[in-house]
Amino acid sequence: MDTDTHTSADTHQAIPETHISLSEEETVDLGRSFASQLHRGDVVALIGDLGAGKTEFVRGVCSFFDVEEIVSSPTYTIINQYNGTFDNETIQIYHLDLYRVKSKAELANIGFDECTDAPDSIKLIEWAERANGSMPRSHYAITFTTDDTGNDDNKRIITIQKAS
Repeated sequence: MDTDTHTSADTHQAIPETHISLSEEETVDLGRSFASQLHRGDVVALIGDLGAGKTEFVRGVCSFFDVEEIVSSPTYTIINQYNGTFDNETIQIYHLDLYRVKSKAELANIGFDECTDAPDSIKLIEWAERANGSMPRSHYAITFTTDDTGNDDNKRIITIQKAS
């Protein structure tokens, strides 16, 4: 997995980190590595097409926090809740999938704002671009892009950026 890491001290927006993943295992490993910088209250937006690796990345994050439940995309349930461990204490991880959410009213019905505002949990949000402007101002944005050259179906370009 190739990595290009930069940060900017002059702005509130870090320069993006770009990673190349060549397999599901590398995407899981990147998620696990990324999770080491997460803290209670953090929100992570996961943006990318179907099959781009968002759920594999979430599996890696959950692995870092020793989640024992099976991690799967909550496409139909909208929200999955996992229990993990952080600093020898239990931490809740909310895994949301907004693929089927069509409006702010639907976001309100599922308790989106309450979930993203929860200070003691980590929130991982697939299809965050469908949050209709409701994402918290401060969050991580992770974009998954597949190889559009057609040369490698497993290649993913994963960009991580902190916005505040």
